[in-house]
Amino acid sequence: VQLQAFGGGLVQAGGSLRLSCAASGRDFSTYAMGWFRQAPGQEREFVAAITWSGSSTYYADSVKGRFTISRDNAENTVYLRMNSLKPEDTAVYYCAMSRMIGATSQFSYGYWGQGTQVTVSS
Repeated sequence: VQLQAFGGGLVQAGGSLRLSCAASGRDFSTYAMGWFRQAPGQEREFVAAITWSGSSTYYADSVKGRFTISRDNAENTVYLRMNSLKPEDTAVYYCAMSRMIGATSQFSYGYWGQGTQVTVSS
């Protein structure tokens, strides 16, 4: 399985971005998916997760109400819609796959994308 994340960029505070993560290989629809982020000098942190069917989603408190995770199993793609962006959202964002539902620990994810940079200017 390979994951390719894209859609990052530079945006002003209050703006929006949509990240995409395309998966190659079979069985995408049988995996839960997650987004994590890592700012310079910081540990990688959980952002959002979605079950294999898309029926349930999970969010870090810091992004709840602003970010939305979704997936399209027909396209083998998971998305992260980010609204009302803040400078503290600046980080490299990673998508990942897990067999666990609602996992918030990075150690529960076995496959990772390469990351896409999101920079929010004040």
